[in-house]
Amino acid sequence: MEDFKDDEKNIHDNEANSVIRNHLVWAMGAGFIPVPVADFFAVGAIQLDMVRQLCRVYDLEFKESEGKAIITSLTSSGLARLAARTVVKFIPGAGSFIGGMAVSIMSGASTYALGHAFKRHFETGGTFLDFDLSRLKRVYDEMFEKGKQVATEIREEEKKQVEVVNDTKSRSSSDIINKISELG
Repeated sequence: MEDFKDDEKNIHDNEANSVIRNHLVWAMGAGFIPVPVADFFAVGAIQLDMVRQLCRVYDLEFKESEGKAIITSLTSSGLARLAARTVVKFIPGAGSFIGGMAVSIMSGASTYALGHAFKRHFETGGTFLDFDLSRLKRVYDEMFEKGKQVATEIREEEKKQVEVVNDTKSRSSSDIINKISELG
C-alpha cells in the first residue's frame, strides 16, 4: 500500500513539474511582447491557467476568483520587480529587446515560483479554502530566486539549439554550393 502512495505521489510530482515548466516557457515568451502592460496581462493569464492545470493534477476544484486573488497576493513583489524592468521597453529600438530579455526571465521566475508554491500547498493536502498566505509567500520568494536560474538555463538551452540549427543550415548551404560547383 505504501508503494502505491509513493507511485501516485511521483506521478503527481512529474505531472505538476511538467505543467510548471511548460507554463514557465510560455511566460518567458510572453515577456517578449513588445507592448508594456500587455505582457503583464499575458503572464497573468498564463499563471492562472497553470494553477487551473495544477488543480487538475491534484484532483481539486479550481476557483477562478480565489485563484486570481491568491496569485495577486503571492506575486505582488515579483510584479514590482517586473514593472521596473518593463520601463526599458519604452525606449525605441533596442529597449524592446533588452526589456524583453529582462522581463522574460522575471516572468519565467515568477511563474516557476508561483507554480511551486501551489504545488507544495496541494501536495500537503491543501485546497483553495485553507491557504496560509504568509507561508506560501515565503515559498514563493524562495523559489523566485531559483526560478531566475531555471529561466536563465532554459534561455541558454534555447540559444544553443538555435545556434546548432543555424550552423546546420549554414553547412547545408555550403554543401549545396560545393556540390553545384563540383557539378559545374
